[in-house]
Amino acid sequence: MIMLERLVMELGPWIWWIGGLLLLGLEVLAPGTFFLWFGLAAIVVGTLAILVEMPWQLEIVLFGLLSVVAVVVGRIYMRRQGTEGEEAGLNQRGARMVGREFVLAAPISGGQGSVRVDDSVWRVSGLDCPAGTRIRVVGVDGSTLVVAPVEG
Repeated sequence: MIMLERLVMELGPWIWWIGGLLLLGLEVLAPGTFFLWFGLAAIVVGTLAILVEMPWQLEIVLFGLLSVVAVVVGRIYMRRQGTEGEEAGLNQRGARMVGREFVLAAPISGGQGSVRVDDSVWRVSGLDCPAGTRIRVVGVDGSTLVVAPVEG
């Protein structure tokens, strides 16, 4: 314990940088983006401690505050990134079809049918329509596209 204390005292503010880099390295090994925010907070505290002399108690309090702020801001940022962005529906192919229009190659009969989309065939449900009807995807139910005829 005394050796660790001596090491911390000798390294001074640089211990925050070492800890921050270790936390960033741990982020690579652990899933999610949790240790990233603690690592960034530690690096900021280390930088401030290099520029401004402060007692170690203040450094620890500052690290705690910056960690909380970084986690909260980081979570908000990551949530926004997940909902915006071009690939938001990457693994939800059906959801990406909503709003698109197609022409029925085969009729919808008994509320069920299929439509050709690019190089695949999708099951559709909706009002009975003859072949050649222009339809719009209005929703998704599992792997079935919910469609409605296009007016006009």
